[in-house]
Amino acid sequence: MSTVPQDDPILTVKDLTVVYGASRKRATRAVDGISLSVRPRETIGIVGESGSGKTTLGRAVLGLTPVTAGMILFEGEDITRAGYRRRRALSSRLQVVFQDPYSSLNPTRTIGQTLAESLRHHGSLSRNEIKDRVGAMLERVGLPADSAARYPGRFSGGQRQRIAIARALMPQPRLVICDEAVSALDLSVQAQILNLLRELQDELHLSYLFIAHDLDVVRFLSDRILVMYRGREVEQGPAEKIYNEPADPYTRALLDAVPVPDPERQRIRREARWNRRKQTA
Repeated sequence: MSTVPQDDPILTVKDLTVVYGASRKRATRAVDGISLSVRPRETIGIVGESGSGKTTLGRAVLGLTPVTAGMILFEGEDITRAGYRRRRALSSRLQVVFQDPYSSLNPTRTIGQTLAESLRHHGSLSRNEIKDRVGAMLERVGLPADSAARYPGRFSGGQRQRIAIARALMPQPRLVICDEAVSALDLSVQAQILNLLRELQDELHLSYLFIAHDLDVVRFLSDRILVMYRGREVEQGPAEKIYNEPADPYTRALLDAVPVPDPERQRIRREARWNRRKQTA
């Protein structure tokens, strides 16, 4: 059990910089001086267009991308340059759900084998105990327990993403990084997965680092939002303030790009956009 006080951040990122091709003349600053923190039961949304650096930021936290400068603290421990063994030990408390539910699951292994694999590295459980926990987790994410005997190819995209979420939650993590976890799904399925993530957060006291390009999606789940553009922070603050009172033109552009099916909301948005233009004219 962690000795970190409940009010202290689970994750702290300080002035993080990731440079690709640093030894070459044309180096790319994928992440440039980003700072953030995630507290217990909190969701921090990271939003930006493709190439904004949001996925690189998540990969750096996971140890999948080398850090050029800055610091990453997890439960108070500096993991910026933690080695393979330390990262593996941390994986019971730090997990990830990736974007593509089709490529993230091994097609040659049953769902039960995939979920059980994450437990074999985290304690000595009997085969029956593992089987029971796999079945219980599948039911928790809205799938029947007997799904464990089937292969990924028998499931839809939304079902596969439920399985990916179940796999991430098997070792009972404190923080889950969701990297575009719903962007490959239909809108109706997106809503189901977002509701599931919120329910699981309440039940299991999870924290999320939620990465997406759609500000509407990020707002639904997030307590605070960090907007990124070309590796840098554009603005950061409470989700409702970012959504209703964006301080930067880039954030306003992201909002304007979100489709609104409700004609009344669309009218209000057009009027707000027109008023902003008059104020800056």
